[in-house]
Amino acid sequence: MSFRVRPARADDFDAMYEMAKLTGGGFTNLPADKGTLVQKLAHSESAFAQSEDSQSNSCYIFMLEDPKEPLIRGTCQVFGQVGVTQAFYSYHVSTLTQWSPELGKTFRNQTLTLTTDLEGSSEVGGLFLHPAMRAGGLGLLLARSRYLFIKQHRERFGDRVIAELRGVMDEAGNSPFWDALAGRFFDMSFPEADQFNAMHGTQFIADLMPKTPIYVSMLPESARAVMGQPHPTGRAALRMLEQEGFAYDRYVDIFDGGPTVTARTDQIRTVREATQERVASVGAGGPLKVLLAAGRLKQFRACMAEIQRTDDGVGISDEAAELLEIGEGDSVVAVSR
Repeated sequence: MSFRVRPARADDFDAMYEMAKLTGGGFTNLPADKGTLVQKLAHSESAFAQSEDSQSNSCYIFMLEDPKEPLIRGTCQVFGQVGVTQAFYSYHVSTLTQWSPELGKTFRNQTLTLTTDLEGSSEVGGLFLHPAMRAGGLGLLLARSRYLFIKQHRERFGDRVIAELRGVMDEAGNSPFWDALAGRFFDMSFPEADQFNAMHGTQFIADLMPKTPIYVSMLPESARAVMGQPHPTGRAALRMLEQEGFAYDRYVDIFDGGPTVTARTDQIRTVREATQERVASVGAGGPLKVLLAAGRLKQFRACMAEIQRTDDGVGISDEAAELLEIGEGDSVVAVSR
């Protein structure tokens, strides 16, 4: 099977819904709600059709497919700008140091402060790879294709990119962090709140969430233990993000306490290292293992390939040319695997 990444279409709904049902919950960007997914796909198609190259709250959805089968086995998303139509909330973990002369003691307490510090950032998220396909580098292709798209459309994205990772939940889909903190103010379970957020946005958080800092020491150990920790299924995703240059900067999700990582857009490894190349020949690849991308907006395609460099450009295989829908003389963006 030969896979590529391409923009999502309205007729990808069935495949996207089936993947959403496999996430196990807590995937705000991929909820198992038909109406929400239809709206997201429509929003994505509008984003790809937008002619103006400027940053906005656009959502770009991609699909990992084998076009010959045809078979879809993964999806991911890129957001141009968060916090445009609704505030983008995070908890920031800070340290408050206090000194008591009478006791002769110093006390250092961590606090959680509700912030909108990350508003204006671009975001990568919604990455899901079918459990049967989690081998062979397809997760890497899916994840890094987003950065190649950013490289190709740099004007549409901000100077900072963030990624929110799903936090720790139990087998029933409950979040210890939610139960200890936000759940006390919303009178709903974590799955209910997560679904409501995916469908209606975050205004209800602004309405009901306490604005004063929360002392971490007042939370039960079950919540403190998972704060800033990704769900076990997200550890590989976190490693890939770290390899791209993302770092944890003490921001956590207000729902499940999962970590939010950030990176300067132009310092993301794939964005920084990807180079524009001319296709000099089609028919034979070579010894260099790379990720290739070609085309803009709705014509964007990305795949894994093996190329050879020549004085005139790069040589690619017939298969890569077919997956990218390009020919000799066309331009590609290449980055080493």
